[in-house]
Amino acid sequence: MKKLLKILLLFLCAFVAYQSFLFMKGNPGSSEQVEYEVNVETLPTELHPIVAEKVGILIEKTAEQKIKILITDDYRSYEEQDKLYDKGRRTSGKVVTHAVGGESFHNFGLAVDFALQLENGNVIWDIEYDGNRNGQSDWFEVAEIAKELGFQWGGDWRGFKDYPHLQMDFDLTINDLQEGKRPKITQRISEGTEKRSVFKES
Repeated sequence: MKKLLKILLLFLCAFVAYQSFLFMKGNPGSSEQVEYEVNVETLPTELHPIVAEKVGILIEKTAEQKIKILITDDYRSYEEQDKLYDKGRRTSGKVVTHAVGGESFHNFGLAVDFALQLENGNVIWDIEYDGNRNGQSDWFEVAEIAKELGFQWGGDWRGFKDYPHLQMDFDLTINDLQEGKRPKITQRISEGTEKRSVFKES
């Protein structure tokens, strides 16, 4: 009996290790998948190509579920971030971020915001909307697909919930990024993928 338990335990450990390997292999945020470089002289000015490619895949996969999403924001400069931070503080509107310029993954081209787009073209931020009528929130379906692609979702944050927010941190912190550490652009970009902005005007 003890021998059988040991065999089962070994099998379970091997299975968990194999699943962890598969996860690390497919996760673009994994430190084993991405090389880094340090550049303290210049800041990114657009969405990182790996992130842009994954956003394109996200749009395709959600469309297969009869959910149309619109990328409402991607790369954001420090100045744009500061203006957003001022909302609900120095300017009218409600607070939408707690990050000033240089404290958001948007400022380093590693984050996007999304919304749902209806058939009539209207854009909504309704996290309970079930447009494909499958009994699940479209918003949460998008978030699950995004997480399968390696994104982190702001709706999972413990404190301030940022439901439209998706980011890939590549195991880098904001401090790392401020110090100039950057994920290298690698061969992970699919051959034939055109360089394009995923930002759409609403």
